[in-house]
Amino acid sequence: MYTENFLSKGKKRLSAVLNASGDVISPSDVVSSLNVSPSEAHLLLSRWKEQGFLKRVSRGLYVRSDMESIDSEHSLSDPWIMIPPLLAPCYIAGRTAAEFWDLTEQIFRDIVVFTVNPKRSKTLIKSGTEITVKQVSSSYLFGTKTVWRERTKVQVSDLHKTIIDIIAFPNFGGGIQHVADCLLSYYKREDKDPNLLLEYAKRSNNGAIFKRLGFLLEHYELDPLLADACKGNLTTGLTKLDPKMECTKIVTKWRIRVPTSWLMANDH
Repeated sequence: MYTENFLSKGKKRLSAVLNASGDVISPSDVVSSLNVSPSEAHLLLSRWKEQGFLKRVSRGLYVRSDMESIDSEHSLSDPWIMIPPLLAPCYIAGRTAAEFWDLTEQIFRDIVVFTVNPKRSKTLIKSGTEITVKQVSSSYLFGTKTVWRERTKVQVSDLHKTIIDIIAFPNFGGGIQHVADCLLSYYKREDKDPNLLLEYAKRSNNGAIFKRLGFLLEHYELDPLLADACKGNLTTGLTKLDPKMECTKIVTKWRIRVPTSWLMANDH
């Protein structure tokens, strides 16, 4: 009887914490919702983890377990909810944002996050989810949109910033061919905004963006006006179209090195 009463009390306390907190639970959530000390909060979280009610995703951060002992509405059904407490200030970016905005039909297993928060590893594994991290400056945290995922506010690059991000960092966009495919998809949309692309490119303070964007726009004959604007903003030096590929062909007009294999595959 004692054990049954103890578990009943424990479940009531856990329910109070779950109802008062967001999707990711920290000791401060327990302190505020149960009016307990920080040491007791840590003890309760550890106990609930051992009992299978919670999963620890990082030091001091927990999410609801998938176990049937807690209502299914409290399960970790959306890994995006882990991102803000783990990496804020940050936003969902790159190939993940391209999926979100329906710029691609490809499915990637990881979540790409651009963050000001420095991380020793570029890849994190949290609660079975692979998170690919890129550190950026605080001035680069613009062009985002707030979306609700369950009860958590998550920042994701808006449609136009997504294009700029994957052109600036093709390896986080799934490689240059995937980046080019996303750009083609973007120009088929009614909500495209070339002026905003140019504004974001200038604000990003990254000369490689103008070289890659201008080259791709001209190559696919997408937008002569924006291509000309990119031409007027070229920086000195040569840039690789894809930093991960061997780029032997130099396109002097755009001060860019291009993989011969890519040119052959995209000849039209």
